[in-house]
Amino acid sequence: METKETFDVIVIGAGHAGIEATHAAAKIGKRVLLTTVDIKSIGHLPCNPSIGAVGKSHLVYEIDALGGLMGIIADRACIQMRLLNKKNGPAVQAIRAQVDRHEYQKIAHGILSKTKNLTIRVGEVVSVTSSGTKDKKVTGVTFADGTTVLANSVVVASGVYLNSVIRIGSEAKKSGPSGFASATQLTDSLVKLGVDIQRFSTCTPARVCANSIDYTKTTPHPADTEDCFSQITTEPIRNLVPCYLTYTNEETHKIIRDSLKKSGNPKDDDMASPRYCPSIEDKVLRYASALRHQIFLEPEGLDTTDVYVQGIFTFLSSSVQDKFIRTIPGLENSKITNYGYGIEYDCIDSTQLLPTLEHKKVRGLFFAGQINGTSGYEEAAAQGLVAGINSTGVAKKGFVLSRMESYIGVLIDDLVTLGTKEPYRMFTSRAENRLFLRKDNADSRLTPLGREVGLVCDKRWKLFNKKMSLLEKYKSGDQSVPDDIKEIVAIESMYAGYLTREKNRMNNIRLHEQTTIPTDLNYDNIKGLRCEAQTKLATVRPYNLLQAQKISGVTPADINILLVHLRTICD
Repeated sequence: METKETFDVIVIGAGHAGIEATHAAAKIGKRVLLTTVDIKSIGHLPCNPSIGAVGKSHLVYEIDALGGLMGIIADRACIQMRLLNKKNGPAVQAIRAQVDRHEYQKIAHGILSKTKNLTIRVGEVVSVTSSGTKDKKVTGVTFADGTTVLANSVVVASGVYLNSVIRIGSEAKKSGPSGFASATQLTDSLVKLGVDIQRFSTCTPARVCANSIDYTKTTPHPADTEDCFSQITTEPIRNLVPCYLTYTNEETHKIIRDSLKKSGNPKDDDMASPRYCPSIEDKVLRYASALRHQIFLEPEGLDTTDVYVQGIFTFLSSSVQDKFIRTIPGLENSKITNYGYGIEYDCIDSTQLLPTLEHKKVRGLFFAGQINGTSGYEEAAAQGLVAGINSTGVAKKGFVLSRMESYIGVLIDDLVTLGTKEPYRMFTSRAENRLFLRKDNADSRLTPLGREVGLVCDKRWKLFNKKMSLLEKYKSGDQSVPDDIKEIVAIESMYAGYLTREKNRMNNIRLHEQTTIPTDLNYDNIKGLRCEAQTKLATVRPYNLLQAQKISGVTPADINILLVHLRTICD
């Protein structure tokens, strides 16, 4: 079919990565096309209808500080907010919003529909087109109906839809999450462009009808905070429903063990699955001495009776799920509305990407979200925001966040430097500088950067400047400031000693981070560099010295030799 349209940026996929990438590029002023296999998949929450938690909430604060959407949507769709890690210091405390699944989607779709420069199209993208042979450059995409659309940049944010297969016991069918169609042709196009593909899997638990649960046998977990994610949220957080806690027991575990003995584990053991959201069958086998495992009963929304059974992620057959779920206190007479399932899907080796999330060998081709091997909505959204900004070319040297200044920087640096052999999840422990990377200073760290690229709106910028003025006012001795301002200064004082002690180490890391390495550097010509280091460095093509020192097989001695060489060629 004839080419009809040209856009600056095309985003493939309307999940959390796609939403942020699309919104960022459009707000910066580029003409953007968002493609999705189904309009109902925009902002879909295929697993847990929640946003935040330890590590993840820090990503949401940073997305918000940069001018992104996730915090705004989560605050508006929230039906319960809880504070986690209460016993720990404020640097690692987190909030977690239970959200209304359908309302979250509705809000996300509504915001995108009203965003200038943005077009939404339903259809399956089957290939990314490019020009050149050795030095490839993206030219656009082709849809399943043969339509070709041109663009300067393409962001692949396809989530878990590439060649996805749903498994429930021995049953397998080609499908995306929640019955959405699988994308069956795009992988082949990416392989032809030189993209390396790997295969991951994850799973989700059953949903049960709220009316069939005996809540008297469970422990209520009500909301306990009115904190919010977004700096520009003005409406109070809605705390409307509790969640409930119950446990598995030895009878539950016996049914699962007997099923595995009889039919084997339906999951392909050679396929990477989440370590941090393991299936109930993996937990029963791995922690054989455990007498019970926590189960949270979490409402999916205000207009549905579906309850998400957090903690029983499973690949097991529906008949086995029927048996073991009804051994759990409170669920003895439960009616299962949707069975848990496993999903297998294609993703890429993220070490092929630059810190901008652009592919090293295909200019204009960006990747964001679970396609990069991550798990979770928050990790996906953070990558989508960075990929969306970089797809516009607004930052001449690329919009790259340091791991010293953000959890987003930690996330992306880990992905492009180390890669991942299992779905990657963010934890506060992954950040060397976590006492500094707090929710209370996310805006002071990142909002000026968001403003610089054109993503932070006037309203947010005005609020930011007001907050900074109040902080300065209080630090100079004026007590007539809001309590939240006083709390921020108190937190800074609490960590001041630790941060001073860490300063020299951070400066050394920052120096290595700022020492960039030419992308065309010939490592074979560097005298004294070991053969293994030459091979590893040439393969990964590290962006800077910090990235180089994390590569397996590259020693501190190699780094010193490389540093001397870089100083020589710079002089």
